[in-house]
Amino acid sequence: MIKTPNGLITKIHLIISIVIVIPVALIYGFNPELLFDVSVKTNDEHSVFKAISGIYLGFSLLWILGVFNSSYLKTALISNVIFMLGLGFGRCFSIVIDGFPGTFFLYGTIGEMILGIYGLWVLNTIYSE
Repeated sequence: MIKTPNGLITKIHLIISIVIVIPVALIYGFNPELLFDVSVKTNDEHSVFKAISGIYLGFSLLWILGVFNSSYLKTALISNVIFMLGLGFGRCFSIVIDGFPGTFFLYGTIGEMILGIYGLWVLNTIYSE
């Protein structure tokens, strides 16, 4: 049975994700050199970063819908968990294979894992049968 969502505690990680992911999406899409040691020169490289930006903004839109419309909440929670844990585990694999990244990415990895695990807890709390 679906339990009643407990307001902010069920959505705080979505709000945190939105506040972080939208600016990162805009940086990826329009000025990746601002935060990352990359040199985007070709149209193909710009296209890749703009596509990543679009994915980030698309997921952020879904999370915003989940925050404000309860009929989208479960989908927003599931997508957030997959998004955050996908990024977090990908970065963990990179640490094992490639070595430790810069501080920004290291904190990002920790944050992604925390948000993903918190999302799993919320899903289990609200939607457990």
